[in-house]
Amino acid sequence: MSLRLRPLERASAPAWDAFVAAMPDGTFCHRAGWAHVLETAFGHRSHYVYAERDGAIVGVLPLARMRSLLFGHSLVSSPFCVYGGPLAADEEARRALEERAEALRAAMGATVLEFRERRRVDSDWPCRDDLYVTFRRPIGADHDANMKAIPRKQRAMVRKGLQNGLRSVANQDVRTLHAIYAESVRNLGTPVMARRYFALLAETFRDACDVVTVLDGDRPIAAVLNFYWREEVLPYYGGGLAAARQRAGNDFMYWEVMRRAADRGCRMFDFGRSKTGTGAFAFKHNWGFEPTPLAYRYRLAPGAAIPDHNPLNPKYRLFIAAWKRLPLALANRLGPPLVRGLG
Repeated sequence: MSLRLRPLERASAPAWDAFVAAMPDGTFCHRAGWAHVLETAFGHRSHYVYAERDGAIVGVLPLARMRSLLFGHSLVSSPFCVYGGPLAADEEARRALEERAEALRAAMGATVLEFRERRRVDSDWPCRDDLYVTFRRPIGADHDANMKAIPRKQRAMVRKGLQNGLRSVANQDVRTLHAIYAESVRNLGTPVMARRYFALLAETFRDACDVVTVLDGDRPIAAVLNFYWREEVLPYYGGGLAAARQRAGNDFMYWEVMRRAADRGCRMFDFGRSKTGTGAFAFKHNWGFEPTPLAYRYRLAPGAAIPDHNPLNPKYRLFIAAWKRLPLALANRLGPPLVRGLG
C-alpha cells in the first residue's frame, strides 16, 4: 500500500488522537489540540502532518514554526511541550515524516529543526541527551504506600503542610493559577506566558486537565496546572508565593496532585522536564524520582548551532538578575511578547 502524507485538519483530529493513544510512545504532547493552542496563543503556524496508508493513520508529526528576532527561526516538535517528534507505526512512516520536516525546514529557511523525543532514536541526526532530563515514577492506589515512597526529609515537608492545615481544591481556575505562577516565575527571573495561554489549555484539553490550588485558610498560596494522559498525571505549570515556602505549600501541592491522581486511576506520575543543576531538578530528585535523560534530535542549517535557551546559559545571567527586580505588573506586560520565542 502506498503511503500518503496529509496535513492535520479538524475532521482528522479524532483519528490523530486515537492513533497517539494507541501507540506505546505516544505522549500528551502529541495530541492534536496543541496545534490550535500554539497558533491561537502565540501565532506560531502549525505544520502538523500525518502519514496514512490504506485509509488508516500510521504516523503523526506535531510541528510548529517559531520566528523571533531574539531567539532565531526554527521548526520544533513541539514548542512549549517537553516531548514530541515523529510517532510512527513503522520505519517507512517515520522516515517519510522526518523527510517532510527537513524539506519544510529548508524551504522556509529555518536554521533549526528540533525533535523533542523522550527516547534516543537510531539516527544520524545530531542528538543532545545532556540538556534536559525527565522524572517519572509509578504510583499506586494506596495513599499510605505513595507517601512512604517519598524520601523521609521530603515526606516531613508534606506532613508539615498537612499540620499547617493547608487544603486543596481542584477546578479550572486559571485566573488564580496565572496570578500565582506569574509572581513565582518573575521571582526566578523568567518571563511569564499570557493568561490567555493557560485559558486555552484548559479549554482545549478540558477533558484531561485541571488546576489544583493550595489554600492557607481562604488564601491561595500555590497552584499547578495538570494534564491527564492514559493512566498518567503530568503537573505542568506550577508555582507558589513566598507564603507557600514558609508553610510547605509547594510540597503539599504536589502531594495533593499525586493523591487526587491516584484516586482517578493514574498509575504514573510524570514530574516533567528539568535542566540538570537547577532548583527544579533538586526538588524533584528530593522526592525520590530518578532523572532520565531526554534525547532531543536536531537537523541544522549550515553554520547553525543547537539552541541553548536556558537559565544556566551565562549570557542570560544579567537579564535574569534584572528581571527579578521588575515590578510584577511590568513583568506581566513585558513577558508574553518575549516568551513566545522561548517555547
